[in-house]
Amino acid sequence: MADSSKILDDISHRRFNPLRNSWVLVSPHRMERPWQGQQEAPSKSTLPEYDPSCYLCPGNARAAGDANPKYENTFVFVNDYSAVKEKQSNYTAEVGCDEKSLLLLQAEAVKGKCFVICFNPKHNLTLADLPAPSIIPIIQTWTTIYRSNLPPANPHYLPASNTAAPTSQYTYMQIFENKGASMGCSNPHPHGQIWTTTSLPEEPSLELSSMSTYRKKNNSCLLCDYASTEIKKQERTVFENTRWLAVVPWWATWPFEILLLSKSCKACLPQLGESEVSALAEAISQITKRYDNLFETSFPYSMGIHQAPLDATEEQRLASHLHLHFYPPLLRSATVRKFLVGYEMLAEPQRDITPEQAAARLRALSGVRCYREVL
Repeated sequence: MADSSKILDDISHRRFNPLRNSWVLVSPHRMERPWQGQQEAPSKSTLPEYDPSCYLCPGNARAAGDANPKYENTFVFVNDYSAVKEKQSNYTAEVGCDEKSLLLLQAEAVKGKCFVICFNPKHNLTLADLPAPSIIPIIQTWTTIYRSNLPPANPHYLPASNTAAPTSQYTYMQIFENKGASMGCSNPHPHGQIWTTTSLPEEPSLELSSMSTYRKKNNSCLLCDYASTEIKKQERTVFENTRWLAVVPWWATWPFEILLLSKSCKACLPQLGESEVSALAEAISQITKRYDNLFETSFPYSMGIHQAPLDATEEQRLASHLHLHFYPPLLRSATVRKFLVGYEMLAEPQRDITPEQAAARLRALSGVRCYREVL
């Protein structure tokens, strides 16, 4: 009898994503089709160490006029063009609206605060260029900002020493990085963003709901169970150390998508010990170097951390499992990307290369040295 897992390498099929309670269509045979569509310009990898026109380099003036300090490590500031406001008018639905309008035309005010975090003073050093120990201060900065926005009664709360206290208790903190112009990054200086909001955004809300339902039904953690399954199978593993597991998930939408999981059930960054932070830095270094080595280009992606809400209920805290998503768009080469259009927008997500094939390609690459180091 044929191995059922091998059959999936050749047939179109759907895979279930238990984190979002959704499906993705997999079409392995479509990698054979010719491509005459749009091609991206390869990411530049010859940036200067310092750019006098860069808004994020040390000592330079930012777009809004403030000057950056001559920072030597990470540097955090409130985004000059934040997506949400800390102070604004309150909103309530119009009095006297008819029932259908109240039902169909809903809106809610969202307050918040957005930060920018420069990963390194050098303009040309991405996460893939940094040794793992140099990524530790970035993780520590993420953790410090998360802790400073927790409710004061939370045992992990620690007021920030260099940023003003939040004016409201925010519900969620989304930490992320957009790398590369094709992912909407407006400045090549290596940096990430942190958005805090009074609302719980859609993606973490979907995941929390699925993880909570799974926990109630199975009396276990969804991502703990998934990590154990992947460790046993070793079919989609890209990298693992004693604390973290990086896989191309069974349900991946993006061609070389990676899910980075804590092997122990930690709800948020402040719960990580020193060895777990070091191991996380190693895992991020391994992933980003393998990405750059895949097509020998500065590999674009969106990366984000999902963890417990800032004002998590007990149920949400117990359901949460710290993890990172890496969503890279490149498919065939440094210039051909995956587009989520047509069927993907109107029906459901679709991918060509299987997660197993993608993982095998990434696994075979070096996660220790970036190709630029040997040019």
